Amino acid sequence: MSAADTLFRPDLLARYSANGPRYTSYPTAPQFRDTFDPADYIRAAADPGAASSDLSLYFHIPFCDTVCFYCGCNKIATKNRAHARPYLERLKREIALQAACFDTRRPVSQLHWGGGTPTFLSHDEMAELMATTREHFALLSTQFPSQLPTQFPGTQAEYSIEVDPREASSDTIAHLRRLGFNRLSLGVQDFDPRVQQAINRIQPFEMTAAVMQAARAADFHSISVDLIYGLPHQTVASFSRTLDTMLELAPDRLSVFAYAHLPQLFKMQRRMDPATLPSPAERLALLRTVVGRLTEAGYVYIGMDHFALPTDELARAQARRTLHRNFQGYSTRAECDLIGFGASSIGKVGDVYAQNAKDLPAYAEAIDAGRLAIARGIRLTADDRLRCDVITQIMCNLELRLDEFEAAYGIRFADTFAPELARLREFEEDGLISIGARKLEVRMAGRMLVRNIAMVFDRYLGEQTLERFSRTV
Repeated sequence: MSAADTLFRPDLLARYSANGPRYTSYPTAPQFRDTFDPADYIRAAADPGAASSDLSLYFHIPFCDTVCFYCGCNKIATKNRAHARPYLERLKREIALQAACFDTRRPVSQLHWGGGTPTFLSHDEMAELMATTREHFALLSTQFPSQLPTQFPGTQAEYSIEVDPREASSDTIAHLRRLGFNRLSLGVQDFDPRVQQAINRIQPFEMTAAVMQAARAADFHSISVDLIYGLPHQTVASFSRTLDTMLELAPDRLSVFAYAHLPQLFKMQRRMDPATLPSPAERLALLRTVVGRLTEAGYVYIGMDHFALPTDELARAQARRTLHRNFQGYSTRAECDLIGFGASSIGKVGDVYAQNAKDLPAYAEAIDAGRLAIARGIRLTADDRLRCDVITQIMCNLELRLDEFEAAYGIRFADTFAPELARLREFEEDGLISIGARKLEVRMAGRMLVRNIAMVFDRYLGEQTLERFSRTV
């Protein structure tokens, strides 16, 4: 039996499919409170106990030249590049405000620019933003490990940026590498012209291929590509062609997301005809095709839509049990404090999650007044920390070593989580997990339903509607 046959159980996928969180945090963002006191964040940042850990920086660039109809990101569609300048000036002031809260001798081992479209900024503006970041934080080398300076021996920094191939020339890619980026994430979604027309994202194959070739020529360490299944007019035959074409380009990682049709939340999705969306049965067939083609091609199914070559750091981190999840998805840096910059960005420092104001006017008002733009957040309780660790280990390691967990928290797992273990018996009977005296393990058939398994430990789900979340399958 192939890996795909073991992973893909259509009867179970159909039965367990439900709306649920992706667990880029726990508690999830709907639990963040508008009454959150930013002083809690500042105290967490100043905690001397955190000084031994690295920092991770995330910058949100919200602007897009055109809007993709499927997109649910916080974005501003505009062709006026002049909008970038005032936003950049405020980002630079926010960098100084955040740096004042931290011991900036802590190395930045992870940095990510997302959006929106970060390359909406001009080459000079991108250089300016990176230069300001270097002035205030200890950025590391992004060369290969053998080329690292002795200042941080053995440290391999991951500096990544999301790139729209429609917005990036070979000169842009070379410029990004000179700025220090060593990982590239490309939005593609689908190569089929009919699908591209329906989602308002016209992106010929040649554009994507040229950017990937430029990235390899510029010595980028890793290239990741995003695809989406469940889009208008997609069929197994058409998406198989997209997968075959992408495999010829051989990215290091692929994220193949299920399209979440939530027009009540994202009004641009109303521009797509729902009658052209694949049926639930067709979506399952598309997913089966994705799993089969990528695993046959040698990619490791990491979980939660992510595939990576065995040589990629993401696969290696999972094998070492050091994989982590944050607001960018799977991450190889588990112990970093994450600082978010820009409108809507989310940070996690110690036991505190903090999110900036989502809209530009509110973000601008805070920065112009000389204060952090934090608008909402949450401080984790002891129970939150416990459940966050359970969910993270299930989502990332696909197992929970109960003896280690009990020793770390001073609890007896079977007593603390008796109701949850009772609910998991159905999963165990269906062959999705195994529960032993010392280990809870997600079996191969359960990997595609790992969100459902994690949801059992989420004590907040009964207090909110699940309709705001995407389907688990």
